[in-house]
Amino acid sequence: MRGFWILVGLAAAASGQAATPLATATVERREVPHTYAADGLVEATKQSTVSAQISGRITEINFDIGDVVKKGQVLVRIDETAANQAVNESRAVLAQAEAAHENAKANFERTKQLFERKFVSQAALDRAEAEHRSAESQLEARKASVAIAADTLGHTTVIAPYGGVVLARHVELGEVATPGKPLMTGFDPSELRVVVNVPQDQVRQVRAFGEAMVELPALGRRIEPVTVTVRPGADPRTHTTQVRLDLPPNQLDTYPGMFARAHFVVGKVTKTLIPAAAVLRRSELTAVYVLDEKATPRLRQVRVGEPVGEKEVEVLAGLAPGEKVALDPVKAGIAASGTGN
Repeated sequence: MRGFWILVGLAAAASGQAATPLATATVERREVPHTYAADGLVEATKQSTVSAQISGRITEINFDIGDVVKKGQVLVRIDETAANQAVNESRAVLAQAEAAHENAKANFERTKQLFERKFVSQAALDRAEAEHRSAESQLEARKASVAIAADTLGHTTVIAPYGGVVLARHVELGEVATPGKPLMTGFDPSELRVVVNVPQDQVRQVRAFGEAMVELPALGRRIEPVTVTVRPGADPRTHTTQVRLDLPPNQLDTYPGMFARAHFVVGKVTKTLIPAAAVLRRSELTAVYVLDEKATPRLRQVRVGEPVGEKEVEVLAGLAPGEKVALDPVKAGIAASGTGN
């Protein structure tokens, strides 16, 4: 009752203010969606970790945690000395192979002409042809080696595969990178989703209705997902099924790992409803101002349930359908103090 006397005191202090007409709402009892709530987490649709593909010392790190990166920007550079040496060596070997191929080709052409003039045997021609084919194969192999070396050199520059935000940096300047070593983790903040696990006894209704609302308690926000996807399989340990809810693009202040709650429509139910703005909460008191037959606001304690949508709340006890409640409890308290309530 302490909250009640606080309200009376506040109303009395404001009794000198001029009374204004009160905006009201009628207590309604109607059919609304029946929901099932499941807790989950926000995750990025695009989230990846770029790793080193060659060995070498890290010479440049251009971004850190929280930085915004555009597609194609250089994230990390790895010392390219060894890679350059490999390219130069492979090109030198390629030059040798090209020279050997030209020599074998010329020898084969001469031997073929001599064979046609009956100056060399068939065996000599076959041997020259085999040497030509071997030199040709060696040339192709050396060309492939140069391509591989050039590709390896390209791996010294690690670029962003898509635009996003750096979530984690796994290396420091001067460290030695090895193939497979994680370098940076990033995600695309424009494409997020909520992942929850739903018990098997609720999956059929979730799939049948296909409607849901995502609540982000930390932000005080409710978001209607773009799509609701029920995974075609269950976890054999928890006997739950994963459901993914894709959020609309570019959700402000929303990031992977954030707690979320999904409210799935699983049926219909009739509830007594009032606007959430009409509910007054002070300490342990939950009440509304009800207008009597003379349109006088009177404070009445009520018991409320869960929110219905973003603007309404269920009333479990204390009100009857058809009664009128004040939408602004502060103004109603001022008006009530002026009538001696």
